[in-house]
Amino acid sequence: MSFMMPKQIDIVNHKAATLDEDVLECIHAVMHLQRSQKFRALRDGPHDITHMESKVLGFFNRRPGATQSDLAQHSGRDKAQLARLIKGLRDRGLLTAVADEADRRNHCLSLTPEGMALQRVLELQSERLSANAVAGFSPNEIQALLALLRRVQRNLET
Repeated sequence: MSFMMPKQIDIVNHKAATLDEDVLECIHAVMHLQRSQKFRALRDGPHDITHMESKVLGFFNRRPGATQSDLAQHSGRDKAQLARLIKGLRDRGLLTAVADEADRRNHCLSLTPEGMALQRVLELQSERLSANAVAGFSPNEIQALLALLRRVQRNLET
């Protein structure tokens, strides 16, 4: 007769995720995939653009003539970080600056034609990814998903 020892399970290093943790992990994974796929198409092109750079371009696309201070107020980001991002975008010919008539210390920023073209590529890429993300979903399923995600957002905001 042989004696068999029961298999030991390591429960110290393998904590089971709870459903609520799974929700945020899934949201994080979806956003990571979206950003990765969005910028993968641009890496091989003439402009290697980062997520934050695309956010800055989008801001000035929606608000041509806004200032760096406007961006800082809108985004809540560090002014020094934004100054570096804006300088890089200007150096690459994607943003242009004109001195503010009311206060010559400020500069009104706008997209250059090259910046507008890149912004359009980013928008088209986002539209394509959005369509792929919900492929096969009915309009009712999309509405339900949006409602649930908005509830998660409200819960985190309070």
